[in-house]
Amino acid sequence: MTPPLPAGKAVPMSAQPARPLLTGLAFAAVIVAADQAVKAWILEVVRLPLIGKIEISGIFDLTYVENHGVSFGLLKAGSMVERYGLVALSLGIAGLFISWLRTAPRLTTMLVLGGVIGGAIGNVIDRIRFGYVVDFLDFSGLYFPWVFNVADAAITLGAIGLMLDYMINGEGEPAAKKSSG
Repeated sequence: MTPPLPAGKAVPMSAQPARPLLTGLAFAAVIVAADQAVKAWILEVVRLPLIGKIEISGIFDLTYVENHGVSFGLLKAGSMVERYGLVALSLGIAGLFISWLRTAPRLTTMLVLGGVIGGAIGNVIDRIRFGYVVDFLDFSGLYFPWVFNVADAAITLGAIGLMLDYMINGEGEPAAKKSSG
């Protein structure tokens, strides 16, 4: 049993092994919930599949797209085997990120990993439910040629966040420990 710390002392990260995992998975759950809620709104309230496209502004529209592939429509899955192969691939990658999450040294790392995990799971849910991923955010007015969704945004921002976190902080110990020693 670990002796109690004096008042005002922070519990070291090593004494809290569940914190990175719980923090990251909680954020992943928020991403999944947001992604699925927005998709339900797009499908059931707006009924975008019936409309096809709603012009919002010169730079942004809601455009219904069924993505049968992975990122940006690559590796289209036509058969049931290919479809569930993509599900297995996505779950495998999420599993690797969950493993990484267990040792995340900083809150930023926990959150960006949670974003990638949540985004992957959000898209897996679509692939299992529909056989494709529902995309609808269209920024073609900014010359961005792909239509995407909340889960895709979480994956992309998470990947960018991981790169920035690594470039700024390096790997391993939290920034506070590195600067004090």
